[in-house]
Amino acid sequence: MHSVRVIPRLDIKGPNVVKGIHMEGLRVIGTPAELARKYYEQGADELIAMDIVASLYQRNPDFDLMRSIADELFIPLTMGGGIQSLHDINNFLRAGADKVAINSHAIRNPNLLPEAVRQFGSQCIVLSIEAKRRPGGGWEAYTDGGREHSGLDAIEWIKRALAEGIGEILLTSVDFDGTKKGYDRELLAAVTAFADVPVVIHGGAKDAASLTEAIQKGHADAVSMASILHYNEWTIGKLKEELSAQFIPIRIF
Repeated sequence: MHSVRVIPRLDIKGPNVVKGIHMEGLRVIGTPAELARKYYEQGADELIAMDIVASLYQRNPDFDLMRSIADELFIPLTMGGGIQSLHDINNFLRAGADKVAINSHAIRNPNLLPEAVRQFGSQCIVLSIEAKRRPGGGWEAYTDGGREHSGLDAIEWIKRALAEGIGEILLTSVDFDGTKKGYDRELLAAVTAFADVPVVIHGGAKDAASLTEAIQKGHADAVSMASILHYNEWTIGKLKEELSAQFIPIRIF
């Protein structure tokens, strides 16, 4: 089995890293560059940095801010938020991103994903999914930081995106985000059952046991977390120690 990646996520609004519950009620945590450095030094395998309001406000991401994050890191970096065009993807890559996560505009513009894969390669293009449970069962894909309905069935949308050649899935549960109740394992298992690319699960990380469960039972290739790190309940080193004790292969920093 390949090493499981432990990936902190920074949700960015303006100059700050913020954190909410169900992607709402955002609290300021700190600055992106300082937190990126902190988690890198703790032994993060990768980092995710998302501008969570760029799409909502229909504006471009702050590429200078993203560059300030990349300057602190020597690990792979996934960036996203507000991507509307191939030009935006190129700007993210030039700012230091290794991978670019796309959600809202992939849903609005069906040509964006296949064109992005063709121009930049599968390994660069991550499908970001904000999934929310439907009352009758299943999940809907949301846009604009988990705020807007797309009407799309999340599972069907992921299958379509896989057919376009995306290289990774960043799967966020809006229902579990910020709750520290553990990941939505049902959602995760529904996706890993057919996905032939790595799946990164996000939303609801509680402790090392919740990570272990997502990896061993949900078959996540990588686990992403925010609150438990931001509020200093856990460090990446401590999480990795506990995962290693469960015989989960991880990269020791």
